[in-house]
Amino acid sequence: MKTVIWWIRRDLRVNDNPALKAAVQNADFVIPVFNRDARLMRLNAPNRIAFLEAGLRDLDARIQQLGGKLIIRNGNPDQVLDRLIQETGAEVIYAEEDYSPYARKRDDLVSSRLPVRFMVGLTVHHPRAVVKGDGFPYTVFTPFSKAWKALPSPGKEQSEEGFRINTPSDIPSEPLPQALESKYFPAGEAEAYRRLEWFLEQKVAHYQDGRNFLNEEGTSSLSPYFRFGMLSANTAVRAVRAKIQALPAGMQKGAETWLNELIWREFYQSILYHFPQVRDEAFNPAYQNIAWRDAPADLEAWKNGLTGYPIVDASMRQLLEMGWMHNRGRMIVASFLVKDLLVNWQEGERWFMRHLIDGDLAANNGGWQWTAGVGTDAAPYFRIFNPVLQAKKFDPRGEFVRRWVPELRNVKDGFIHEPWLMDAADQSASGCRLGEDYPAPIVDHSEARQRTLAAFQAAKLFWQADHTE
Repeated sequence: MKTVIWWIRRDLRVNDNPALKAAVQNADFVIPVFNRDARLMRLNAPNRIAFLEAGLRDLDARIQQLGGKLIIRNGNPDQVLDRLIQETGAEVIYAEEDYSPYARKRDDLVSSRLPVRFMVGLTVHHPRAVVKGDGFPYTVFTPFSKAWKALPSPGKEQSEEGFRINTPSDIPSEPLPQALESKYFPAGEAEAYRRLEWFLEQKVAHYQDGRNFLNEEGTSSLSPYFRFGMLSANTAVRAVRAKIQALPAGMQKGAETWLNELIWREFYQSILYHFPQVRDEAFNPAYQNIAWRDAPADLEAWKNGLTGYPIVDASMRQLLEMGWMHNRGRMIVASFLVKDLLVNWQEGERWFMRHLIDGDLAANNGGWQWTAGVGTDAAPYFRIFNPVLQAKKFDPRGEFVRRWVPELRNVKDGFIHEPWLMDAADQSASGCRLGEDYPAPIVDHSEARQRTLAAFQAAKLFWQADHTE
């Protein structure tokens, strides 16, 4: 009677799980184990820990329905797994491969000591599979996406018919944590599938434009579920490709755009895998030594949604409340921090990781470097979002701003994105006195734009001079 271990990391699901499938197919008994790795638990934000722990409870209930039991352990992964093998006589450990620098170091250590088989599941295609003809990785998205799309599509989802997880009943486990559920993102596989189905039925056809409007629910809001593998990349890609085929000709652009967003996720995982140094520095060496401002007061105003720019403040307050931010908002606030305040993009990257439920090293780092103009396939440094124009375009009636910045709730439409234009009478009528109820802008956008262009140009010229023979 063969026993194996299913080592759960970022794959809190039963459906479409290659590691679990391999474990069930190759053994009589499967031991699902999640190890509370102290280093990872320490690095994760409270929002993510709560979402993870709620997800573990949901996963345990699902495993029990299939005849098994989720085992919780605490400690160094190699030691925990070695003890579990000694306790149970397990012959093999199955796990989904992860690509972050810490995960790869951890997995190299474990596999050097224990029998582990890693399965591709975090992404549809392993980063090593999407490379140029010469074997070098892509650093530009468009050719990466073409190569990605040329690879075979995900196979059929595993059938649950006759699917059982037989776990010995006498294996000791730490208690499951008492998780505090997010009111915005209920954890679990069933919720992930519900959201995917709703999005594909109700929103994906208009996703190309709808994804940009902050006042609408035009995005999938699936990023937390991808982050912890409550929904697999294979499932999402398979579903959206089926939707593309089902939509009439001329109405497929929205679904195709969402597929590209899923490929962006894989692109950033590939960049982190092949260029792990991006965790600590700009991908583009020309912009590794920009003369950033040391502006703690401005940074604090940005963090707390008190910059005086309503669209920036609304987005930052959404982050603090929900542990999530609309993607258009992420670009706006990132551009504001880097290009208007000239504060190091890494300050923003760290702040996001402290608060985002969907905080993922690859995606977060890639997004920040893209907006800052310092990364691979980045927006050029001279592309600087005007926060007022962005607000007028993507929150035209100010609904998003009024929801998250209640001080401005009664401000007239004409001033909602530029409250500093109100005269004393308008301020009194709206109940919003500038500088008292709501701050005046902490920076002039036009002046800040010129300052940033000069700083980036100087860094680029210095690097070019230093690297010219």
